[in-house]
Amino acid sequence: MEDEEQLSLVFAALADRTRREILVHLSRGSATVGEISAPLSISAPAVSQHLKVLERAGLVTRTVNAQWRTLSLQSQPLDAATAWIQEQRGTWNLRLDALEAHLEGMTAPSPP
Repeated sequence: MEDEEQLSLVFAALADRTRREILVHLSRGSATVGEISAPLSISAPAVSQHLKVLERAGLVTRTVNAQWRTLSLQSQPLDAATAWIQEQRGTWNLRLDALEAHLEGMTAPSPP
């Protein structure tokens, strides 16, 4: 999958509060679908849909052992999203610094 497309999937997955709650839960360690579902006030099919979005984004992996399905957080997609945000922040900081310098130059008094 292309990096830009993967990044879009990660940001789309993070856009939903319930999915972020699931990721917070998984940040404490792997959990079963039932353990993830318990604190959420939504239906089991809704939880399943949220998990599919998280899996498609690469944020969660699911392992099957007999009747148990264990979910684990995958941090690499979050690292990629963080790197993208930091890159954008750096670019905008440079642009804003240049704008500030330009504006200060425009308002500075001219030497006599």
